[in-house]
This record gives sequence, structure tokens and C-alpha cells, in this order.
Amino acid sequence: MNALHTSSIHSLPLLARGKVRDNYAVGDDRILMVASDRISAFDVIMGEPIPGKGVLLTQMALFWFDQLKHICPNHLTSDMPESAVVPDEVAQVIGRSMLVKRLKPIPVEAVVRGYLAGSGWKEYQESRSVCGVPLPEGLTNASKLPSPIFTPAAKAEVGEHDENISFAQVEKMIGPVLADKIRDISIQLYSAAAEIALKKGIIIADTKFEFGLAPNGELVLMDEVLTPDSSRYWPVEGYVQGSNPPSYDKQFLRDWLEVQVWNKTPPAPTLPAEIIAKTAGKYQEALTRLMG
Repeated sequence: MNALHTSSIHSLPLLARGKVRDNYAVGDDRILMVASDRISAFDVIMGEPIPGKGVLLTQMALFWFDQLKHICPNHLTSDMPESAVVPDEVAQVIGRSMLVKRLKPIPVEAVVRGYLAGSGWKEYQESRSVCGVPLPEGLTNASKLPSPIFTPAAKAEVGEHDENISFAQVEKMIGPVLADKIRDISIQLYSAAAEIALKKGIIIADTKFEFGLAPNGELVLMDEVLTPDSSRYWPVEGYVQGSNPPSYDKQFLRDWLEVQVWNKTPPAPTLPAEIIAKTAGKYQEALTRLMG
């Protein structure tokens, strides 16, 4: 499969390039989101793409948007992404793109955790809480939480680290009514998705959602949703409380990078073919297990 590190759509104005997605304006009210095969770790974009990753992420996001549309409206339009570009650009778009409504983004990463892992586990060891949410004594790495918790982060620019913030800070940023709504809907979305995934043999340890506001004020789920890039996926059979379970996300790549001589700033180390292939395999395994 040909990999796409960076799209080049000349028939539409480029709005932004993120860590993975290239966004183009389609008129005044829609955006063409092209999921490239770029991969980032420690907020640094790798120089080598992961073949097929953008297609996989898009198909998985479309699956979850469909599964969760009864909980919250999403940003998808009914139009085909290929219709937004000229014929010689279709190959860059097909299978890896979404044509979506243009919304006013809310500058909060809506993170929901069902298990202690990553930065949440580190914070718990220090304070017995995560993002100001108190948790009981006696939890260990990878422990399932008594109930899912909302642990928001402030969105950062590309190349910068998202910053964990308290719910009180979210209320100050966007107001208490909208903050409550985002928290409640995020936990509903996570709980529904976690139940679906568990039936497929996948534990969703945590995930992040992004929301925007439509012109009429409606809250809309946007960007990607519940992909291995925005979630921590664990196979049920590899889960043991007290240690880091094997995962379907890019933790494999992070683990390799951790043992390289690198200060976690650009440029990133060159990825060997073996690491690229194994990372691609992890993403493919997640999609196959979830969707068949």
C-alpha cells in the first residue's frame, strides 16, 4: 500500500496540518479532513509514515461515529469526500477522508479514564487523585476505576504538550453549563464504547473526545473518535492488574523510542522498517478485532 505522509490538495484552501490530519476548507461551512499516514510520539511527528494508518483510523472513526450517534450528534455530512476534490486528487482522499461540518472548536480535550494508566497512574501515586478527581486507596497500575472519570486537558498547538487541567478550570474556560454537558456526554460515550469493545475482546482504558459548537449552539462530536491514536486499547487476554498490558496503540513505538538516544524534540530518530511494519500490524490488529 502506498503511504501518504503529507497530502497535497491544490483545489482547496489548506486550513491546517495537525499531527495526523490535513484540513481543507470546502466552501464556508465544511472541512475535508484527510488522515495521513503520519505518526507522532511525545508530540513529535516521525519522518516516516505508517502505511495504511490513515485509512484504518478513518474507517475506525466512522464505525464509532455510527455506533454512538444516538448519544451525541457528530460532524459528518452525508456527502462523499471524493466529491470535494478534482479527479487527480481523489487517490489522496478515498478511504482516508471525512467531509465534515465546520464548527467552532471547544479548546478542551475531553479525556475519560476507565483504568489507571500513563500519566494518570503517575499522578495517582503522588496524590491519590487524577486531575483533581479523588480516588480510593489501594489502586495499582492498570487498575479498573470504580467508575469512569473525566480528566480534561487544555488543547495545545502542534508540537506542544496538552496540559492536564481541573474541571474547575474547564468551567472557567467555557462556562459551567457547557462544562457539565461535555463531561456527562463524554462519560456516556466512553461507557457505551467500552461495553461494545469488551464484547470484541478489547479493553478501552482511556480515550479523548473533541467537541465543537454548530452555528445554532448545538454541541457536536468532532475530529477523530476512539481510534488507537486517541485511545489506549488493551487486549483482554493480555490484561493483568499491576503492570502495563500490551496495547494496540502506538505504545509499541513509544517503547522503542524510549531506548533511543534522543531528547524527544525534532528531528525524531529514523524508524527502521521492522518498527514501521510492527506498528502498522498493531493498528491493523485493532481494526480487525473490532470490526472483523
